[in-house]
Amino acid sequence: MHCAIYGAGSLGTVLGAYMTKNGQPVDLVNRNKAHVEALRENGATVCGTVEMNVPVRALLPEEMEGPYDVIFLMTKQLHNHEVVTRLKDLLADDGVLVTMQNGLPEPEIAEILGTPRTLGCVVEWGATMKGPGVCELTSDPASLSFHMGGMEGVAPEKVQEVKGLLELMCPVEIEENLLGARWSKLLINATFSGLGTVMGGTFGDVSETKEAQPIALACMKECMDVGRASGVKFAPVQGKDITKLFYYKSGLKKAFAKALLPIAMKKHRLIEPSMLQDVKKGKPCEVDAINGVVCRAGRKAGVPTPVNDKIVEIVHRIEAGELSCGKDNLKYFA
Repeated sequence: MHCAIYGAGSLGTVLGAYMTKNGQPVDLVNRNKAHVEALRENGATVCGTVEMNVPVRALLPEEMEGPYDVIFLMTKQLHNHEVVTRLKDLLADDGVLVTMQNGLPEPEIAEILGTPRTLGCVVEWGATMKGPGVCELTSDPASLSFHMGGMEGVAPEKVQEVKGLLELMCPVEIEENLLGARWSKLLINATFSGLGTVMGGTFGDVSETKEAQPIALACMKECMDVGRASGVKFAPVQGKDITKLFYYKSGLKKAFAKALLPIAMKKHRLIEPSMLQDVKKGKPCEVDAINGVVCRAGRKAGVPTPVNDKIVEIVHRIEAGELSCGKDNLKYFA
């Protein structure tokens, strides 16, 4: 099977290392020439909660040669129309594209490829780029998982084919409720990646910092209110119903949810938000495709989203150089 991971940065390099190590050759594609050269010369080095070095095949985008049976898309959404339009010509006639991006990317991609060729996958783990060819897996190996599903018309055998590829790394849950799975991951990213970028910290910093905890809970509640008002049924996350655990209407339930935050994030506490990684590099981040999605859906559904609005505002001010990442930014949520 001819496969590629397009946008093989931190997450893609780790996935590519696992797939290659376990017997499935895959092209790791990235625009970063230094990263590609390091992968070619030294292999993919994964450190952190696991340690391995795997010889891999790394390419620049212009070096790709189709047709590909499966392309895993792991770039930011900022240039999706341009990227997906190009990848369309590299897919086999029955090939599929699996978007592993944050937010809700499937509808836009399906407009270009058609729904029968569009699959979505939620990544339930984190990684950080440490340098060219070197990535740190920041989630506990016991907590790694994927949740995936296809758009309308995707052949069941294609879904199983992609599932088998991803299982070379970790367990895969097939989601009949893909939209619900997407919103569950969006809730987590909006809260822990959004606030983590505002604070300049990890998921653990958000869940364990006293001043950040009530803001995190309010952000989660906003996401749930907006999702429900939009007709979404939130899917479980690694077997846990996050709406039952974290939704609150009383002070007692809010206190319970606050105490639960650091416990729930324990296995993922070292994750550094991808948005924060981009901001540190001076690159535009995906706040509009994460927290911004909640804000836009909230306006459409008539649900206020002051916390998510403020996260978007602060992150854009950080990108503009008006603010620096840090816990002091939490004062803007008062």
